[in-house]
Amino acid sequence: MPHFRFRAIAPEYVQQLSQPLVDELHTLMESPEGDFTIEHIPASFFFAGQPSDAYPFVEVLYFDRGQAVQDEIARVITRLVREANGQPEQDVAVIFTHLQPVNYYDNGEHY
Repeated sequence: MPHFRFRAIAPEYVQQLSQPLVDELHTLMESPEGDFTIEHIPASFFFAGQPSDAYPFVEVLYFDRGQAVQDEIARVITRLVREANGQPEQDVAVIFTHLQPVNYYDNGEHY
């Protein structure tokens, strides 16, 4: 924990940015480096009944750390995704889901 889910970005780009992401965020998020989960989710997108391209979509599931930290996390993710795919103007969506410690279990015990 925290969990990062990437869609509409090539798996090799997710692999490439996985280390810099953890390097830059573990202190900010106050999470040990080994607690990060980074996942690539293949996805298909459609518009008006036709296959459609989508811009990178990153979902962050984590324990809330306040708006200022969340804003910085979004900036770091956006920059790293743009660097990984070599598109400095690429649109990047970052969506946060705040988990509640009482609802998050690790080995049968909640936080």
